[in-house]
Amino acid sequence: MVPGMGLDVDMDGAVQRIRLNFPESRNAIDNDTAVALTELFRAANLDRSIRAILVTGVDRDFCTGGGANVPKPRGDAADALAPSLMDYRFGTHLFQNLFAAYWEIEKPVVSAVNGTVAGAGWMLALLADLVVAAEDARWTHVFTKRGMIPHAGDPFFLPRVLPFHFLNEIAMLGDTVVSQDLHRVGAVNRLVPAAEVEATARTLAVRLAEGPTRSLGQAKRLYRRSLECDMRTAFGEETAAATMLTTTHDRTEGVQSFLERRPAVFTGD
Repeated sequence: MVPGMGLDVDMDGAVQRIRLNFPESRNAIDNDTAVALTELFRAANLDRSIRAILVTGVDRDFCTGGGANVPKPRGDAADALAPSLMDYRFGTHLFQNLFAAYWEIEKPVVSAVNGTVAGAGWMLALLADLVVAAEDARWTHVFTKRGMIPHAGDPFFLPRVLPFHFLNEIAMLGDTVVSQDLHRVGAVNRLVPAAEVEATARTLAVRLAEGPTRSLGQAKRLYRRSLECDMRTAFGEETAAATMLTTTHDRTEGVQSFLERRPAVFTGD
């Protein structure tokens, strides 16, 4: 566990499991937790013992967005919300940093969506490489319902993982949807009963952890970069990545195992 953060972090073989453990706030992420998660994701890139990551929550919630990061008004305004205390010019950069680190991590990530998703929880669920979700999990895109705009990186990331008109509907109408709706549009890979979510996600994470780690990392990086760059730049980065991987152990093992007609045994090197 990360001391004082309410994050359960453990290793299951080569799979790092990160579990939000804030049942009192329905697994909402406050500023301190955003910083801790950012550091975990960045550190995972440098830790060779981590070959896949599983992200989930406790109880009936996956992640219900950002926690209470706004100072409470004083005096006569104690029971009212003071807009002047909510300066979003600076109030969301920690979450933008978090989801940038999550998006850019080169280790494969599986999210195990065990329950309710709201607000910034959408990014924590959907920016994973594979998404396993409980059939009855409820997803609420709450920003415009609260008179806000989508933030914390949402306007950059969600158009890259959700169909345009589906995203418009959830963002503008704010109606709650269920995991079946996300599965229907291809944003959820596995739709399972709630009791099977983490086990199913773990099976996928273990398979990824047994794969050619550097190859998987470069593949996901190239796919993400292709959403931001022109064709010629993408071709150049593809060539550079392929050249770099040529000398790796796992590339040699992949070819050798094919020639010998046996399963490959990858080490991540």
